[in-house]
Amino acid sequence: MAFCSSCISKTLKNHNHYFTAKFSTSFLVTKTPKKHKKKHKSKSSPRTNPIQTQPNRVTEFERIVERETLMKFVTRSKNYLSNQPEHVLQLDDAGKLHRELGFPRGRKIAKSIQRHPLLFQTYRHSDGKMWLGFTDLMEELIAEEQSIMESMQLDRVDKVRKLLMMSRFHRISLAKIHHCRSLFGIPDDFRDRVVKYPNYFRVVVDSNNNDGKSVRVLELVKWDPLLAVSAIEREFMVNEEAAKRKFNFPVKHGKDLDLEFDDEKKLNLLNALPLVSPYSDGSKLDVWTLEAEKYRVGLIHEFLSLTLEKKASIHHLVEFKEEFSLTKHTYHMLLKQPRAFYLAGTEMNWVVFLKDGYDRNGVLIQKDPQVLFNEKLYKYAQIQEMEPGSDVGLENQLMD
Repeated sequence: MAFCSSCISKTLKNHNHYFTAKFSTSFLVTKTPKKHKKKHKSKSSPRTNPIQTQPNRVTEFERIVERETLMKFVTRSKNYLSNQPEHVLQLDDAGKLHRELGFPRGRKIAKSIQRHPLLFQTYRHSDGKMWLGFTDLMEELIAEEQSIMESMQLDRVDKVRKLLMMSRFHRISLAKIHHCRSLFGIPDDFRDRVVKYPNYFRVVVDSNNNDGKSVRVLELVKWDPLLAVSAIEREFMVNEEAAKRKFNFPVKHGKDLDLEFDDEKKLNLLNALPLVSPYSDGSKLDVWTLEAEKYRVGLIHEFLSLTLEKKASIHHLVEFKEEFSLTKHTYHMLLKQPRAFYLAGTEMNWVVFLKDGYDRNGVLIQKDPQVLFNEKLYKYAQIQEMEPGSDVGLENQLMD
């Protein structure tokens, strides 16, 4: 009995081990195969939800937004490196500047550089460190762009004057103008150039800010009535009917009228006039009145007409929210004006286009020299290689 008790005791002590060794469960499938898993739909998010759906989607405008996203590294790196001594930057330092250089956060900058071999290059300096810089071709393009900036300087000055004339109190911080400089083709050193135009601008230091920091503010010196004429007002003088139909301000009426579609359109035209000039003081208007809405719509129309590509992102408009007396309902206000504006992109990051500035094929009608330069730069950015010394071959590739 003692022997049997000892056997039983040992069996109980090693019961789990004994059972596992004799009956292995390693062959059992413990996870559901991927092909049998239910596919979960991605959650709806303003960051990814497109604004436009078929059949309202305009492919040409959407492609322009996509192109800018793809070329972000080219444009931002060009601007940043242009301001560096000798147009170079240590590669280790460049890898930390994802926001400034426009490459995805958490990714290696080398991949972005390799996509544009005609424009950017890396090399090992005599100090043994790797550096990022422009190619010879890119240096030539930078010089060409600088020449364009010089030739268009007076045009850019007039654009800034018109922005000041539209803004509340006729003043805008230089930092805001600098942030949106690419929209209007304003040179990077404009903050230093303003002193050359004392008859137009005055720079003051404003310390009355919420954060307590002092900022340099650009003020308008003299009002120019010749500049205070908007694009929509000029169109009205040429084609009154077209200007009246550009915007839609519905007249509220009871259902008892039972109006047909054409009659309702005619009734809505009563609200089209009078136009409210974007160069008037919108801050004095009651925010929720029809007159205030007409002012804001006209102001954004004029703002876009001053841009190089007749478009701007939400971030650019928000930058001037206080100066232009815009409300948080700007997005919905623009959606109600499909004849004048087209909103592309997503609900969180949208771009508004001035439809007047483009033809039916989505091509910009009037191209500023800076726009032509940008188009050429983007074409160079997409070319992966060229034969040494083959300028003719490169030009042919650009023509394709």
